[in-house]
Amino acid sequence: MDKIERRSGSEDFWKDPEAAQKLLQRRKRLESDLDLLKRLQRQEDDARVLVEWLEGGEDVEKDLRAGLDTLEQTLEGAEFQKMLGGEHDRANAIVTINSGAGGTESQDWAEMLLRMYLRWCDRKGYKRDLIDLQPGEEAGIKSATVLVQGEYAYGYLSAEVGVHRLVRISPFDSAARRHTSFASVFVWPELDEDIKIEVQDKDLRIDTYRSSGAGGQHVNVTDSAVRITHLPTGIVVSCQNERSQIRNREVGMKILKARLYDLEMQKRREKLDAVESSKKDIAFGSQIRSYVMHPYRMVKDHRTKFEVGDVDRVMDGDLDGFIKSTLVARAKGTLGQAVSED
Repeated sequence: MDKIERRSGSEDFWKDPEAAQKLLQRRKRLESDLDLLKRLQRQEDDARVLVEWLEGGEDVEKDLRAGLDTLEQTLEGAEFQKMLGGEHDRANAIVTINSGAGGTESQDWAEMLLRMYLRWCDRKGYKRDLIDLQPGEEAGIKSATVLVQGEYAYGYLSAEVGVHRLVRISPFDSAARRHTSFASVFVWPELDEDIKIEVQDKDLRIDTYRSSGAGGQHVNVTDSAVRITHLPTGIVVSCQNERSQIRNREVGMKILKARLYDLEMQKRREKLDAVESSKKDIAFGSQIRSYVMHPYRMVKDHRTKFEVGDVDRVMDGDLDGFIKSTLVARAKGTLGQAVSED
C-alpha cells in the first residue's frame, strides 16, 4: 500500500491513464482486504472484552452471543473470499450459454438460463452487457454471450461451468409430454490488457452481418455485427451489441483473446495431468445440475449434492447457495463429477 501511495502521488502518475487506473483499482482491492482484516480484529477484540465482563459477573451474555454471531459471519465471509484467490478470480467474466440438442425446447431452456444469470447479476450489483445473442428458430435462443463486470465475477461464475439439465412438461408439446433438455454454460475471465495474447491477422477471418436481435431501436440496420474466426483453432466469436463495427470488432477480439488464453491454460494443465474436463458435449451423461419441474420440483447440483426445492427462486437468480457449495468443495478437493443420470 505504501508503494502504491507513493506512486499515485508522483507528478507523472497520470501520464499513462490506463496504467494509473489499474493501480488505483489494485489499491481499492487492497483497501477492501485491509478493511476486512481490521473488522475481524475489532470484532474479536470486542468479543474478548465481553467474555471478561461476563466472567466478572456482568449481564452481557446476550451481547456476547450477538457479537460471536457477527464474528462468525465475518469469518465465514473472509474464508469464502480466500477461496477466490486464483489468478483471475477478481476479474470480470465472459459467459456464453449454448442450447443443446432438442430444438425449440432446449433453445427455450437456454433463454431461461440467460434470464437466471442476468437476475443473479442484478442481485450482486454487477453490470452486465449482452454482447451477442442468436435467437432460436421458434422461441428461445441458440446462444448468448454476456460480459459481467464486477469484483470476483469470474471467481463466482466459474462454479457454473458445465451442462445444465431441465426436466418439465414442455409447453411446446401439444401432447403435454415430459421433456428433458440441455444447455451449456462456459465462463472465461476478461483479461487485463497487460496479459499479452498474440493474434496474427493472417490467422483471422472477419465477417460482418446485420444484428439478429429481437428487433427494436437497439438493432442496427447496417452490417455492424462482427463474426471473428480464429483459423488455427476454429474458435468463432460474434459480437453485435455495439452500434459500430469497429467497437464490435474490439469487443470480439477481447473475447477471442480470453478464449485463446483459456485454451493455452488448458493445454498446460493437461501436461501436468491436472485437468478435469468440465466442458463436455451438450448431451446426456455430463450434467452438473438438474432443474426438475415435473413430476416434482427440485434443483440439485450433482457435484456437491446441494439442492433447493424452490425452483422459481433459483430461476430468479438465487444462485449463491449453489456457487458457495461448489467453491467450498473445490477448495477442499471434494468436488464431485458431472453425472450420467439423476
